[in-house]
Amino acid sequence: MKIREIKTLLAFGGRQTWVFVLVETDAGITGIGEASLEGKELAVQAAVNELARFLIGRDPTRIEQNWQIMYRHGFWRGGVVLNTALSGIEQALWDILGKELGVPVYRLLGGAARDRVQLYTHCGGHTPDELARNAQDLVAKGWRALKIGSLGFESFANEGQCIEAVTRRVRAMREAVGPEVMIMMDAHGRHTPAQAIRLARALEPYDLFFLEEPVPPDNVDAFKRLAEAGLNINIATGERLFTKWGYRELLEGQYVDIIQPDVCHDGGILETRKIAAMAETYYVRVAPHNPNGPVATAASIHLGACLPNFVILEYAQNQPWRDQVLRKPLEIVNGYVALPTEPGLGVELNYEAIAKLPYKPLDYSGAFWPDGGVADI
Repeated sequence: MKIREIKTLLAFGGRQTWVFVLVETDAGITGIGEASLEGKELAVQAAVNELARFLIGRDPTRIEQNWQIMYRHGFWRGGVVLNTALSGIEQALWDILGKELGVPVYRLLGGAARDRVQLYTHCGGHTPDELARNAQDLVAKGWRALKIGSLGFESFANEGQCIEAVTRRVRAMREAVGPEVMIMMDAHGRHTPAQAIRLARALEPYDLFFLEEPVPPDNVDAFKRLAEAGLNINIATGERLFTKWGYRELLEGQYVDIIQPDVCHDGGILETRKIAAMAETYYVRVAPHNPNGPVATAASIHLGACLPNFVILEYAQNQPWRDQVLRKPLEIVNGYVALPTEPGLGVELNYEAIAKLPYKPLDYSGAFWPDGGVADI
């Protein structure tokens, strides 16, 4: 079996345009992967086309060697665009192997480490009361784990006001859902270490499961200050780290409690498996980052099935687009999904629906300090 063609399909999915990667073989098996990257979809599409030249005519089931060729033989390594393109292709190769052998991908990665995979979803609201009501609605639908966003310090007159506003939101949410529901917060890497420590201490009474990206990802040593502060809250990060090499210093320093590799950006399925194994030696748990589309979600579920230190998976409820592009939508029961049973990743795209969801460029909204200085988003 040889790779005949590698191509991409773009489909608007609400908060972003999804980039699906199709690897076609001369045996009639087509593997599907996802290489979605918000605001950089066309750049990723071009990178997939560049990497494809290395693999045409090669055996798709030699996944490790193909990965090494894509990573090393272009000379220039790293960066989110190249790694996202590589990750999408790699997922598709696993889909081909699973389809050829007639087994789900997780069974090729050591088999099941659990009986089902838990998901969390997002919750928002302009006011604490609205946030609390929305959280209650999600819990009524069966969700038992919810994540909210933090607020930017640039929007307040001083840091104390920001921390109090965030605390009011978390307090209202906790009172609304009770102690049995997991609550997480994403700070989006917008705070300094001192701000993050002050915020985390204020949130400790409300039993957050984790505080995500409290500081920017560029300087791993910034997490050292948080680790030394003795915070009574799990610190999580990793969505903007790529490959095993990107995680090495973070794990060796034992700076965080939970890592969040993204199968769309970190190098793919096997690379995520390797990163998780590195984390396991430091007793660090894995909560994969996944605000992505349905193929990345499927790949992440296979990883959740087999990783011993997996804890929970992110799931974005971007309906109706998510269900439209799938022949068989994902079934979620009380915040859990069953282990996949179909060969490969178990995903079948609805190409007719995708044709009706053309690419739309979307960018994050910018943020500025009162003096006009640029703030993180």
